[in-house]
Amino acid sequence: MKKVITLLFLVSFGFVNAQQAFTGKGDTRVNVGANLQDGGSGIQGSVDFGLGENFSFGFVANYLLGVDNFNGFYHGNTSAYTDAKPDFGDRFDAKARINANLSSVIGVEQLDVYPGLSLGLHNFGAHVGGRYFFTDGFGVFTEIGFPIAKYGTNDQPFYHLNNQATFSLGASFNLN
Repeated sequence: MKKVITLLFLVSFGFVNAQQAFTGKGDTRVNVGANLQDGGSGIQGSVDFGLGENFSFGFVANYLLGVDNFNGFYHGNTSAYTDAKPDFGDRFDAKARINANLSSVIGVEQLDVYPGLSLGLHNFGAHVGGRYFFTDGFGVFTEIGFPIAKYGTNDQPFYHLNNQATFSLGASFNLN
């Protein structure tokens, strides 16, 4: 019971003292967290810069740490892969992105919902995410991304890495 009361107090304190998630031009928001996808998990870091009341641009990078090795035949290749491991290019992805920051539109200052588009090393894609700030400098984020158009051919066993739907969550920081 003591733990439940403590948890309720912390959550209530966070909501009462929550700060504005996106103020517009001049904002700098940094996200650091986990990236989860089929066949691997890793880390994600992103930074977004406010350009206007509801618009920002930024950069995001992912690196997959835990990736399953591949054994067997892939897409009709006549030679088998034996314990194939992804190289750095398969594990890493970097993207430039633009966001529509909707906190002022939805009327909740502490919550920034941001759909957007991204152009990366592996694909052109879209994402939708949300940030909630508990204090002026610290919050949490979650984000879902997915490819719209993929680059290259699907002839390698690790082509799908960083080229599929991803889910990310972690900490968000206000650098203003």
